[in-house]
Amino acid sequence: MKDRKTQVENIIRLLHAEYPNSKCSLDFSNPFELLVGTILSAQSTDKRVNIVLPSLLAAFPDANAMANGTIEDIKEHIKSVGLYNNKTKQLKNMSQMIVDDFSEVVPDKMKHLVKLPGVGRKTANVVLGNAFGVPDSGITVDTHVIRMTQRMGLTTNNNAVKIEKDLMKIVPQVEWVDFTHLFIDHGRKICVKKPKCEECILISNCDQLY
Repeated sequence: MKDRKTQVENIIRLLHAEYPNSKCSLDFSNPFELLVGTILSAQSTDKRVNIVLPSLLAAFPDANAMANGTIEDIKEHIKSVGLYNNKTKQLKNMSQMIVDDFSEVVPDKMKHLVKLPGVGRKTANVVLGNAFGVPDSGITVDTHVIRMTQRMGLTTNNNAVKIEKDLMKIVPQVEWVDFTHLFIDHGRKICVKKPKCEECILISNCDQLY
C-alpha cells in the first residue's frame, strides 16, 4: 500500500506540472448548471454538451423552470446530445424532485444527490467536488480514469464503484477532485485507447507497457 501511495503521489506531481490548468471541462456558473451538464455528458462529449447548454439554460435557468417545462421543449434544446430522449425525462424529473424535496436548491450531500433521477455516484462526485468544493465526497471515475488506473496497476477492478474505493485508499484526499481532471486530460492526450507510451511522462510509474 505504501508503494502504491508513493506511486500515486509521483503521478499526481508529474501531471500537475504537465497540466497546470486542469479543471472541469463543462461550462457552469452554479450547481444546477453543472448537474444538468453532467447528466447530459453521459454517452456524449463535454464539447458537445457545452454547445447545447447555453440555449437550454437560457430557456430553463433553474430547477423550477425546467420542472415546469414540457418534454418537447426540453428535448428541442438537446437533440444533438446522445440518448436525448432518456435525458430529457431525467432532466425534467430531476428538476421536479429538487423543487418538491429540496426547496428548489440542488442538495450538497451525496445521499441526497444520488436520489435524483439520472444521478449516480459519478455525477454526484462531479457536482460536489466542482460546484460545492467538497473534496472528500469521493473520486469521479470515468472511462479515462478506469483505463489509466488499470494500466498503471492502481486497481484490478472493472466496476467503477470498486475502482473508486481502491483509489480513495491511495490518493491523498486533498487531490480527489484534481485527480480526475488530471487523468482525463492525460487520458485524452496521451493514454488513449492505443497509448502513446513513447511520449508519456508517467512511463516509469506505469505497471504495464504497451
